[in-house]
Amino acid sequence: MTAPLLKVENLQVAFRLHDADGRAHRVEAVGRGEQGVSFEVPVDTTVAIVGESGSGKSVTAMALVQLLPRNAECSGRVLWRGDDLLRAPRAHMQRLRGHEIACVFQDPMSSLNPVLTIGEQIAEPLRKHLLMSRPAARRRAQELLAEVGIAEPQRRLDAYPHQLSGGQQQRVMIAMALACEPQLLIADEPTTALDVTIQRQLLELLARLQAQRGLAMLFISHDLSLVGEVAQQIVVMRQGTVRERGSVGELFNSPKDAYTKALLACRPRLDERPRRLTVIDDVLAEAEIATPVRGVDVDLNPRRADDDDPVVLQVDGLSKSFWLRSGLVGRGEFKAVQDVRFTLRRGHTLGVVGESGSGKTTMGLTLLRLHDVASGPLSGRVLFHGHDLLALAPADRLAMRRRIQIVFQNPYESLNPRFTIGQTLVEPMTIHGIGIDGPARERKARDWLVRVGLDVDAMHKYPHEFSGGQRQRIAIARALTLSPDVLVLDEAVAALDVSVQAQVLNLLKDLQDELGLAYVFISHDLAVVRFMADDVMVMKDGRVVEHRRTETLLAHPQEDYTRRLIGAVAQGPATSVRAAPEAIAPRP
Repeated sequence: MTAPLLKVENLQVAFRLHDADGRAHRVEAVGRGEQGVSFEVPVDTTVAIVGESGSGKSVTAMALVQLLPRNAECSGRVLWRGDDLLRAPRAHMQRLRGHEIACVFQDPMSSLNPVLTIGEQIAEPLRKHLLMSRPAARRRAQELLAEVGIAEPQRRLDAYPHQLSGGQQQRVMIAMALACEPQLLIADEPTTALDVTIQRQLLELLARLQAQRGLAMLFISHDLSLVGEVAQQIVVMRQGTVRERGSVGELFNSPKDAYTKALLACRPRLDERPRRLTVIDDVLAEAEIATPVRGVDVDLNPRRADDDDPVVLQVDGLSKSFWLRSGLVGRGEFKAVQDVRFTLRRGHTLGVVGESGSGKTTMGLTLLRLHDVASGPLSGRVLFHGHDLLALAPADRLAMRRRIQIVFQNPYESLNPRFTIGQTLVEPMTIHGIGIDGPARERKARDWLVRVGLDVDAMHKYPHEFSGGQRQRIAIARALTLSPDVLVLDEAVAALDVSVQAQVLNLLKDLQDELGLAYVFISHDLAVVRFMADDVMVMKDGRVVEHRRTETLLAHPQEDYTRRLIGAVAQGPATSVRAAPEAIAPRP
């Protein structure tokens, strides 16, 4: 029997913290009491770790390669070729990381150096570990960019991270990780920010690399459908402990632990639209009293297209371009959004889907005048309750922005790191004069924290003390404190694990029914769009290629591009990328 490439034995991680009075205390993150985390990663195998935010997935992965902060206390053993990595010297780990074990982190913008070009950052590990010359490393960097699906790789070598979309940034991170052909790739939510087609492309790329080079992966994700396609073994974690482990087939077809069953039940489906998504706590409560998990409550009467709800947003011929430098003194024009038209009614949701670079986010930001005329030509009309938002004077925009709010894609960049969560939530209410005084605003802020699934203790903490999913819930709460009429949600649930995602989507539905909110729901997750949206608008290269009722579009797509988007959605083990020969065939 072949020895595993990586063997983890009774791993436990705790953090030394100090409270407000300076007293030290110890917080267990991985392991509880004497029970630690154990698993193996065989050669040429993908092992997935799944669980909710705060379950210890990322802490476990970072402990393996000594990337935890200094206040972390680790015990147990992490065996790599007979060496215990928990006790390896720093110099040894520096040689190992990037060469034999590589990592792809969840947030690419906080991992990429903002002052170095993409080419310089990909070339660095090639020069350090493989001792390549500068020209050779640059040529290899260009090949890697092409391999992970970035268009015009030669031009992108000289781009900086902020000039790329979130999906492109993540592809750069994957190219950097694969540069030195490591034996083990630790991928921490590597496809969270990617649209379905790029996600599919990267999964096929990783599968091909496994087939060619015997690459092993430790794949961390909250997306069980994705895990079902990419992994052969799954480790289910909750609150720092392993609840269940086994093969993909075993866990998907006959899960034994109630928590595993709950994770599977929470995921939105592409083939049906329930009235509400299942929440993990409900499934666990049913399991405790030995009652069967309820079946899906299918919404047999979705909202009709001829509803008489009043129009809150009418968009006609919206177009947005950006000036690009051309030569030394000239400039060119990049048309990011072209001739977008739609009508949004009170209490309705418009889903906007498309690949990275299709113009979805630019369209959403332009609606709120967050892209100004100085950056490039802007035309069309955006009528909000009869007023053209594109023609408003600067003095009139403040009142408009209270009524149209946005939740941004990246929770790491959308919260001020110097503000406590309480300050973050209270500040917009203060600016817009909501609430009679400070205590009233703080009460409302606490109420919204609870409604989005966070504890009121979060009021006194800072953003860095929360996971990505928790930060996104804070961003959603901040937008809702202003009681807007329209909410633009730009990949607002992409960073959330399935259980929190279900809570937030149910919350958004409840608020829509209660307050009549209208949503522009931008997402690459078609299963989530199916649950949320009444209509779907498909964008490609800045244009709308298809716009129809959600059920009609998903059942009978008219455009090849739409069919490709639907076909790329992860559905679980039945569509495993390893099981499809065409998925792992080398590219020409």
